[in-house]
Amino acid sequence: MSQRQIIQVFEQYQKSRFQFVQTVSDLALRPQNIEILQNAGVMSLLRCLMLDVVPSIQQTAALALGRLADHSDDLAEAVVKEGILPQLVQSLALKNRFYKKAAAFVLRSVAKHSPELSQEVVASGGVDALVLCLEEFDPGVKEAAAWALGYIARHNASLSQSVVDAGAVPLLVLCLLEPEIALKRIAASTLSDISKHTPELAQTVVDAGAIAHLAQMILNPDAKLKRQVFSALSQISKHSVSLAEMVIEADIFPAAVACLKDPDDYVRKNVTTLMREVVKHTPELSQVIVNCGGMATVIDYLGECRGNLRLPGIMMLGYVAAHSENLAMAVILSKGVPQLALCLSEEHEHHIKAAIAWSIGQIGHHTPEHAKAVASSDLLVKLLELYMDASSSEDLQAKSKKALKSILQKCTYLPGLEPLLYDVPSNILKYVVCQFSKVLPNDSKARRLFVTSGGLKKVQEIDAEPGSPLQEYINAINSCFPEEIVRYYSPGYSEVLLKRLENYQPA
Repeated sequence: MSQRQIIQVFEQYQKSRFQFVQTVSDLALRPQNIEILQNAGVMSLLRCLMLDVVPSIQQTAALALGRLADHSDDLAEAVVKEGILPQLVQSLALKNRFYKKAAAFVLRSVAKHSPELSQEVVASGGVDALVLCLEEFDPGVKEAAAWALGYIARHNASLSQSVVDAGAVPLLVLCLLEPEIALKRIAASTLSDISKHTPELAQTVVDAGAIAHLAQMILNPDAKLKRQVFSALSQISKHSVSLAEMVIEADIFPAAVACLKDPDDYVRKNVTTLMREVVKHTPELSQVIVNCGGMATVIDYLGECRGNLRLPGIMMLGYVAAHSENLAMAVILSKGVPQLALCLSEEHEHHIKAAIAWSIGQIGHHTPEHAKAVASSDLLVKLLELYMDASSSEDLQAKSKKALKSILQKCTYLPGLEPLLYDVPSNILKYVVCQFSKVLPNDSKARRLFVTSGGLKKVQEIDAEPGSPLQEYINAINSCFPEEIVRYYSPGYSEVLLKRLENYQPA
């Protein structure tokens, strides 16, 4: 065989290897092919080809493995069992930028499925190797490494700490300064994933100077970047007063409020989430958001969205109102109660209704004036319906009951209370009757209306246990009216009158 023929054989062999890995990589994009590839033993073949002398074959083999591992946790476990991770990690420092991106993709695809698989990546030295990739010149390599680190960090505090311990945070903050938008997005996302677990991890991100750089990007025109920026700021703010204050001190408000007009749904949701995480800590932080127009804008936003997009805004109003009478009144004056009533009528998911019930309770439990604002929007009846509805979730029933009881104990608005005299369980009825017993002795107009509306008649029909608080409240109400009127509306009195009529003999 001539030298030329030998060269042709080797060229053909190389071409076949490349064609094989390229075909497997393409096939791995389609879910229907995955099981067939796995049953054919493609993992072992790809592992061998990752050691090929031809760089393009190595890279394509790694890409194929990443696509397979990305498909399911079973395939990701198969990659681990094949012993591929140590081989990948070892070669990360030696290969070219194309291979590094493919290898980082494999590590990400394995890590994303579970904490256990992420731990395998950590145990193989993957985190240290990925952090080294953050120092590469090529932005694509940095992006792939940051993405993989984010998938590791998001699972739990321990894995997030391993990313921090490897020195990733300062390098991720530097990535925020790079001109490439895609790299900025992934860096912000990974910082968010690191920050979310504990105050200590969030503090590490803050100490690296992340807040100032994130704050500079909140008006960037790229919606996906803004999503990640607001997510990161939210995760930092949620842990403590001091961290929330650091975010506020970066002067992101009122510019962040303007982003509630952004056309992107998730930018608006993440801005609202940031406000929720800030206001929950103290009245002072709540006042900052109120003063810059954040609360009024959130109330408008609730009228423009649906479903889970509403949830952080609903909870934000509850947190603001919970702090003090004045802040709860600010929610009322900003038309927050009618907006929550509208949300309650439009939403069907029980967890959203439960959040609305909780927020209504935080608004209405302060004073009679606050309770009146809730009652006049017909929300007491709606809360009662949710509490009594057997199809309501346990959490929805509990939150509706708690809100209803706390508001009733302050409510002196009788038109809002009267519908609750009918078909109400005794544990709620006693609060309703108690409020009537407080108001009627001091209001003659209310007493007259109570008689003509049928309220007094209904009270006489209540079967209360003698000596119980409910019976005492009924006695207090009855003492507000002449005895003959009370008797007239008592059950059975009409029969007594008819009997007297039958026995009456005219003179």
